[in-house]
Amino acid sequence: MRRHVRRAEGYRSARSRPAVWAVPVLLMALCAAAAASDAQRQAHAIRERGQVRLFPPEELGLLEGPDREAWQMPDQVMDALGLAEGSRVADLGAGGGWFTLRLARRVGPNGIVYAEDIQPQMIDSIKRRMDREGLRNVTLKLGTANDPKLPVGALDAALMVDIYHEVVQKVELLRNVKQALTPTGRLGIVNYKTDGGGPGPDIRRVVPQAVINDARAAGLHLLAHETFLPYQYLLIFGKGEHGAFGERALPRGGR
Repeated sequence: MRRHVRRAEGYRSARSRPAVWAVPVLLMALCAAAAASDAQRQAHAIRERGQVRLFPPEELGLLEGPDREAWQMPDQVMDALGLAEGSRVADLGAGGGWFTLRLARRVGPNGIVYAEDIQPQMIDSIKRRMDREGLRNVTLKLGTANDPKLPVGALDAALMVDIYHEVVQKVELLRNVKQALTPTGRLGIVNYKTDGGGPGPDIRRVVPQAVINDARAAGLHLLAHETFLPYQYLLIFGKGEHGAFGERALPRGGR
């Protein structure tokens, strides 16, 4: 009987001690749970910022092709927005500053360019670029997903080039841009046509009418639908129905 009791006591003692192999397994499980929790927090943070897919800063070279000047036609885009010496303009989602540089040269030392992006790496890249070029008329703005943090009523024009598909809170963003425009200020939105041509991404292209609907919901009026770009369309909006230069004839349909 004693022998039987001792065996039973020994069995209970073994059951009460955790097996040696269970410790590392438990640690691995805890680490995995912590990693999953971190991933969930990061995913939640991305959703909170309203991002779908932001352009990777390490791939900025893809936006600097030697032929971009030819098909992007920056001078014609700036002409369509009425930009001149002394203008105040914002480059929204400025990336590495390709358009910012050209805007800064156009408006000259008496003008100002607000270069806005929501990625700090992009802001740093623009700063380095402007320093290299010796341009002092560019103000950097780190915005959020729906607010570019621009001064109210200060802009003659704002420009969004090839970023509209990345914006989730579109109407909210456009409302904030509207607040930054002067009464005769203009917003230009350049996006790739939906026929799949050109150097832009083949997915997530936005039809012009969708942009027009968003802008209307934000209180902006379509002034012009320009089609001179080979791969993109340019929509120009104003706070009033006729803006500073009246409403131009709009093409039927549009890609």
